[in-house]
Amino acid sequence: MKLLYNEGKKVNTYDQLVSGTDIRAVAMGNNIELTNEVAEKIGQSFAVWLNHKHVFSTNESQKVIAIGRDSRLSGEELLHAFANGLTKQGFHVLNFGLCTTPAMYKCLSGDQPVAHASVMVTASHHPWDRNGFKFFTPDGGINAAELKEIINFMEMKHEPSMRYEYIENYDYLSFYIQELKDVVREKLDDDVSRPLLGLHVLVDAGNGAGGFYAKLLEDLGAWTEGSQFLEPDGHFPNHSPNPEDAEAMKSISEAVTKHTADLGIIFDTDCDRAALVDHTGLAINRNRLIALVSAMLLNEEPGLTIVTDSVTSSGLSKFIGAWGGEHYRYKRGYRNVIDEAKRLNDIGVNCPLAIETSGHAALRENQFLDDGMYLSTLLVCESMRLKREGKYISSLLEGLKEPEESLELRLKIYGEDHRENGMKVIETIMDYASEAEGWEIAPDNREGVRIAFDLHQKLDNAWFLMRLSVHDPVLALNVESDVKGGLQTILTELLGVIAHLEGVVDMSPISNYINNNQTIL
Repeated sequence: MKLLYNEGKKVNTYDQLVSGTDIRAVAMGNNIELTNEVAEKIGQSFAVWLNHKHVFSTNESQKVIAIGRDSRLSGEELLHAFANGLTKQGFHVLNFGLCTTPAMYKCLSGDQPVAHASVMVTASHHPWDRNGFKFFTPDGGINAAELKEIINFMEMKHEPSMRYEYIENYDYLSFYIQELKDVVREKLDDDVSRPLLGLHVLVDAGNGAGGFYAKLLEDLGAWTEGSQFLEPDGHFPNHSPNPEDAEAMKSISEAVTKHTADLGIIFDTDCDRAALVDHTGLAINRNRLIALVSAMLLNEEPGLTIVTDSVTSSGLSKFIGAWGGEHYRYKRGYRNVIDEAKRLNDIGVNCPLAIETSGHAALRENQFLDDGMYLSTLLVCESMRLKREGKYISSLLEGLKEPEESLELRLKIYGEDHRENGMKVIETIMDYASEAEGWEIAPDNREGVRIAFDLHQKLDNAWFLMRLSVHDPVLALNVESDVKGGLQTILTELLGVIAHLEGVVDMSPISNYINNNQTIL
């Protein structure tokens, strides 16, 4: 395969590289946007931005940046290009090589941080030809406004520093692995060398950066027979490295049942997200994962507040309430969820968990870092405790009501100002719901518009949420119903409310569903 790193198309505006709080773009094949030249420019701009943010004290003798990558084919070249941009600005670079996103933040924390800031070369679960950068300071991942500042610096010419630094290979992953081992011994309150002896855990790394986790568990006594796709392979030949992907979850579910494992764990490419499979092959991701972690925390301390994104189900809210907790829905986007959890804690709300349905989960005890391996390690410990009692971890999910039907549609927004046009649709729904019988605006509506319905004369058994996509010119529509045929009824009513806006947004996904499902309640 020919790697066309420096033969890409010209990027008309660097803004098109932005994806939420990360940079993400095509990095291989034809029409490359993220070339080595662009990566070096981003590295220089990050260095200039760090100087402007006064990250370093005036007496710093050396400015140190750590950089790591996942298994993507373009990762090594992009890492070195970015690092060259840093060295030209007088920054010393620690090259962690193949690493995980959580480790890149961990290296900035604790009593002896090894760097002043860090960068991960990754495009998360996206296709093999994409790549990108995630940025960290000691305060955590940068936000969208800070990324915009870095992008703005890319439009400027920066003179190289009088002092060139160099790139040094550095094995940080060994320290990160040891920290996870220490967590197991602490949580199980067990000083024996192999505290997981007797637990069968199957690991699926999706050919990303997390294959070492199986060896970590083996060192602690766990049996990992049946673990799969542990070798890094940037083509991702077996399945998408995504804990939300149906094919990926089917693959690990089948492996767990085939090998009669107690538990299966699957990571995304850079290991900031994870999902589980129980001994029966049941996929524990999305709402189930949130419920599982919430139950584990609330079992230890009732009265906690759990912060999630906006698309979580009504059944989850009832489940958290039954366990003695408070469910707090917030905006989509893992940085939004984490920042809101931090804010709530600052004003005295006892909130130990911020978690998105995508699998991003950040715990207060782990500095609100969204770390799929830390979360998985806690759940492995919980599985070990429960196994000693003759139980499986999915026993904590008893009482979670699953929706009868659920659906996500993406409606393309027309026009140049997609935010304004998207808000026209949302405001039309809000206006209608404020007057219409049977349409109730949810009291915890913090993003877009969430409408609750009482179908079959039963309370709060269906809902939809219409919101602007975080990344794309799209309205995302999530719909759930606890009764069969509920989606058809809700979507038929919704289409009637917004049909006059057909030139503003593409209604065909709604129409197609209605036309293919003719039975209405």
